[in-house]
Amino acid sequence: MPTFSRDGLEFAYLDEGEGEPIVLVHGFASTKEINWVGPGWVSTLTRAGRRVIAMDNRGHGASVKLYDRDAYDPWIMAGDVLALMAHLGLPRFDVMGYSMGGRIGACVALLAPERVRTLILGGIGIHLVEGAGLPVTVAEALLADSLDDVTDPMGRTFRAFAEQTKSDRQALAACIYGSRRTLTREEVGQIRAPTLIAIGTRDAVSGAARPLAELIPGSEVLDIPDREHMLAVGDKVFKQAALSFLDRHG
Repeated sequence: MPTFSRDGLEFAYLDEGEGEPIVLVHGFASTKEINWVGPGWVSTLTRAGRRVIAMDNRGHGASVKLYDRDAYDPWIMAGDVLALMAHLGLPRFDVMGYSMGGRIGACVALLAPERVRTLILGGIGIHLVEGAGLPVTVAEALLADSLDDVTDPMGRTFRAFAEQTKSDRQALAACIYGSRRTLTREEVGQIRAPTLIAIGTRDAVSGAARPLAELIPGSEVLDIPDREHMLAVGDKVFKQAALSFLDRHG
């Protein structure tokens, strides 16, 4: 597995296919394999003639584990993405992020507007500006002595998932606290890359898509039919719409 360093920190990534590059940014407690390889995004995009780059975010997968909450600010994590693209010598690229990865992707688009060709925000809507991320009860669940001690339903889901994937629960808890940051309406209004906002119709986590679309000039909305937050990411309707969007704006 290839790696690169930023400020002495080591990150794992994948780089597959040929063609126009797209960087994929996974969500909280996930990895590049869980978010993008398993659901078929990497194979779908490479078959469509795209070069696909995806990294494990700090605190996740095979990348560096940090326990300082301030290290997980979304703007810092967006800098990780840009460092990877600089490492690969790619001056311009598409960005797709899911859930927390969408928050990071939006920051990438604002930090380097001249480099981001298009932006796909999956699993994050108006909570980009009106919600700070997952509730702190998820962090508390991750730090509990055992799953049996967790009563919060969302906390139990993420704690069980973290145990299943053998994730570093302390690093993930720090990420919950550190990434709880919104963008302002003025900031998202400055996103100039063509943007697709894709959310499942049964998603109770992301916040509505259309109020966010009203803030991002020229953005488009995709309703992923009958999907909740966890299952929408791999939906074939989402994949087809994303490919069409990339083709139209590439």
